[in-house]
Amino acid sequence: MGILGIFRRRKGPLNDGERRAALLKSGRLTDGTIIDTEVSGDEEVAFFTYSVAGTDFESSERLTVEQRNDPVRYAPGAKVGIRYDTRNHGNAIIV
Repeated sequence: MGILGIFRRRKGPLNDGERRAALLKSGRLTDGTIIDTEVSGDEEVAFFTYSVAGTDFESSERLTVEQRNDPVRYAPGAKVGIRYDTRNHGNAIIV
């Protein structure tokens, strides 16, 4: 990162949309498995596992409208693609 990159750096945390866009743009891809889903009101949360460099991670994410329209693809036991942050392996999304 150059000297100007320090000034452009974001000070606060990213919201869900910004975090998702950043991971889709520059996140590394790996394989994962949906372990469970939970519906609460109009939102559905998927719980998933994935491995990076021999370490297993478990995370969750609110599914997008497009993902909720394909329930078989995101059912428990389904294999999915995961994009994760190379600097923070626990920061991941389902693709």
